[in-house]
This record gives sequence, C-alpha cells and structure tokens, in this order.
Amino acid sequence: MKKKRIVVIGFVGTQLDSGKGSGRWERWRPTVALTQQDDVIIDRIELLYNGRVDSLIQQVSQDIASVSPETSVIPHALHIDNAWDFEDVYGTLFDFAKSYPFDPDNEDYWIHITTGTHVVQICMFLMTEARFFPGRLVQTSPPKRQGEGQSGTYALIDLDLSRYDQIAQRFSREQAEGVDFLKSGIATRNDRFNTMIEEIERVAIKSKAPMLLMGPTGAGKSFLARRIYDLKKARHQLDGKFVELNCATLHGDGAASTLFGHIKGSFTGAASDRPGLLRTAHKGLLFLDEIGELGPDEQAMLLKAVEEKRFFPVGSDNEVQSDFQLIAGTNLDLAREVVAGRFREDLYARINLWTYALPGLRERPEDIEPNLAYLLARFSEENGQMVRFNKEARANYMRFAMSPQALWMGNFRDLSASVTRMATLAEAGGITESIVADETTRLQRLWRHHNLPSDGGGMDLADVIGQEAVASLDLFDALQLGAVIAVCRQSKSLSDAGRKLYGVSRDAKSKPNDADRLKKFLARFDVNWDQVTNSSP
Repeated sequence: MKKKRIVVIGFVGTQLDSGKGSGRWERWRPTVALTQQDDVIIDRIELLYNGRVDSLIQQVSQDIASVSPETSVIPHALHIDNAWDFEDVYGTLFDFAKSYPFDPDNEDYWIHITTGTHVVQICMFLMTEARFFPGRLVQTSPPKRQGEGQSGTYALIDLDLSRYDQIAQRFSREQAEGVDFLKSGIATRNDRFNTMIEEIERVAIKSKAPMLLMGPTGAGKSFLARRIYDLKKARHQLDGKFVELNCATLHGDGAASTLFGHIKGSFTGAASDRPGLLRTAHKGLLFLDEIGELGPDEQAMLLKAVEEKRFFPVGSDNEVQSDFQLIAGTNLDLAREVVAGRFREDLYARINLWTYALPGLRERPEDIEPNLAYLLARFSEENGQMVRFNKEARANYMRFAMSPQALWMGNFRDLSASVTRMATLAEAGGITESIVADETTRLQRLWRHHNLPSDGGGMDLADVIGQEAVASLDLFDALQLGAVIAVCRQSKSLSDAGRKLYGVSRDAKSKPNDADRLKKFLARFDVNWDQVTNSSP
C-alpha cells in the first residue's frame, strides 16, 4: 500500500512562532517543532496567515527548511477583518476549504489547532468535524523541561467517535435518557411505538420545524407534546412557555382573537387589547390539538404566522412577531380533509414535515401492564398512599384488559380513569378481586354502545350490496347486516370483528372460529370482508 504524504494545515502563530537571533532555537515554536519530530516527515505545510506578517512567514519558512529540507512551506494570505468574530473566521476558512484541491487518496491532512486565536482554533475544529477539512486534528505541546531540543510532542485527534467507545457510550446514554424522558420512564414494549419515540427524540433535539401528532382521542398526543417541550427546555432550546389549545373549542369571531389577539374596540366586547396565544408562546412551544377543527380564515392566518413568524392581530394594521415552535395534533385524516376542501393544502404541507401516528391502546396491548404500573405509582405519589393489586386481582384485570371485550375506546384516558377508580376504592391500599370485577363490569357498560350499533352507523347499505339487494331485504335483516358492517369497519381484521360479535357465545364452544362464523354470515348476503371494509362508509 502506497504511503500517503503528510500535509499540515495551520495558522502561523504571531506570538508562539516568533523569535529572532540564535536565541529563537531555545524557544518552543509549534509550527517549526512539528517538522522536528523524529518519527514523522511532513511533506508540506499550508501556512495560513492574516495581516502583515511577511517577515515572520519568511523566518519560519527558512527555519523549517534548515531542520527539515523535505518539507515545503506554502503561505496563504487570508483576509479576516476580526480574528475574534466567529462568522468572519468561519466564513473565510470555509471559502479556503472550497477552493483548496484536497487529494485524500494520496495525502493525509493534519489540521494544526495549537496556534491562532481561540476563535480560530474552534473554527478549525468545526471545519474538520464537518469534514470540510478531510483530515485529523493535530495538537502540539512544548517539552516538559527546557534544555536540549525544543521539539516537544504532538498528538493526533481523530474525530470519528466510533473509535472512542466511552464518548460514544455517553452520547448513546444521553439519547436513551431523552427517549426515557419522553416516555416518562414507562418501560413500553411495543416495538413500533418505541421506534417512533426514538425518532421523535432525535427530531425534537435537532429541529425547530413543526411536528404533527396524529392518533385517536386519548392516545397521548397532549401528554407527548408536553414532554417534548420539557425535553427541549432542559436542553436550553426554548425559553418561553408551553401553550396548549384544543381548536375544537374555538367558535366564531373569538377564534382568531384567541389565537392572534385583538386590539381594543376591534369588535363588540373588545374592551381592551389581547395578546393572543401565539404571542404568549413567543420563544416557547404552541400545541394546537385538533388542528383540523380550525376555520379557513384561521388556517390562512396560522400559515403566515408559522412561515414568517409575523401576523396581524384582529382589527390591527400593524404586524406583530412571535418566534414560537409548533406541534399540531389531530384525530382526523388531514390528507382526506384536504381533498374534501376542509383543510388548506399549503398549511398541511407546512406542518406535515415530521408526522407521527400514535397508536391507540388496543394496538399496544403489551404496553397496558407497564402503563398500569406507572399510573398506580403516580396515584400513590399524588395521594400519599401506596396502592397495589393483590396477585389474583392483578391477573384478573390484565386478563380482561387484553381481551377482545376491552375496547379501550378512550385509550389511555380510559385506562387512567379505570386505575383512579380502583385505587380510590382500595381499602388499606389493596385492590381486590371484587374491585376489579366491579370495574370490568363498569367498563363494559361504558363501551356497550360501541359493541352494539343500533342503526348500522348511519351507513347506506346500497353502497355495499346495491340498491336492488337492499330492496329485497326485510327490515330485520337490513338492521342486522348494517350493525355487523359497522362493527367490521371498527375492527382491524375479520378475526377481530368476529371476536367482538360472538364474544359471549364463543365461550360455549370448545373450538370457536369467529372469523369463519362471520364469513358465513356475510356470505348469506353475497358480500365478503373486502367489500364491507373497502366500500365508502
């Protein structure tokens, strides 16, 4: 393998590299010292300088030639107005790097960071870390004792973190702590959810762009938005408040006023100026839940505010500013809302950069148990009393919670309410089997209307089986078929729908086959699963 030439890129040190007369050889001069090392031959030094230092450049070049004839020195005059200004220094180095003919296949680049101002050294580091300088950092140090030889030592620093296990482990540990923080320490087991939270952690730290959280009511959108805010604030990325608003609560003229504020006298009842929530969220995070409920005018105003950080309060001719970060939440399919003309396409495109669909509790059955433990611990902490299940009660509750009878229509809100009820009724901090039995009965009663749709969910059966077939059905059969189709459309699969529809009678069968029973029922009306679930609701 051909040995690469070693090329050093660094600034001449106006103080450290200076010296006159024979006495200069008694001083440690970092740039010259690099060429005095016994174990390395420097092929070329790209010597950067700023200002009128021609005599210094000439002296350093001559001294290097005398101790290392193999080393050529190529001076480069850089025009830096202020060597302590980051933008000025970084921009100048960036321009140099773009024009320099790097040849990494044949040359090994050492970026010397011992000389220059602290700002210069930091910018050299950043340029190397970003690979604009495709090499390694080299740090030189003076000898421990003055005397014979002033070459000192040098150390190469490779910015490939994979070579530094402890550093890499620390970054991994900090990221894991961030993920754990977003989950409030809940040891969730659902792979899809865990993968999503890991990505959200990375995006939250690196991006200020809007984020869209989708999912059914009670899936945890508001909770997660608050945790994202807390994570960003802990990393000093936000200084302002967390401002939350459910857009479904906005009505009429007050909608724009609530969001964007108003000036005194702008409409009847506007007795004083109002800043609005967007300005309240300045330097902070604004969480707009159910953003699909916003009216068209408010959508247009919000788009301008998100893109330009400027907007007009109601009744004002003067723009105001607010630099907020936005998280939007919705339980609607906004893409469909756009097609239907109920949501602006340009606003959707703007908030759809980072979109995450939070699964409901029924899609995460393996996470019921760790969330149950978390909710019990939180109740105990808030009420100053330890509450626990006894062994049989816990087993009974988990058996029901993961069964087809547990619909969890309110998702984590249902689970939280359930735990609160049981913990409140627990005598001496113990949740018993009777408490669990009463609670499961209560939950089934709450969900009964979801299990027994009475009118087919308002659907038109003609969309499924055709108008002629509907006309041939008795009212009894039409109502029954409509109810079954409504359950099918709320289910993930044929088997899932069958378990809901035959939840009682299946217990009397030694080998229940709910999917087959449902398939045969649908076949009586010449329809199948795909027709039922793919036809327009």
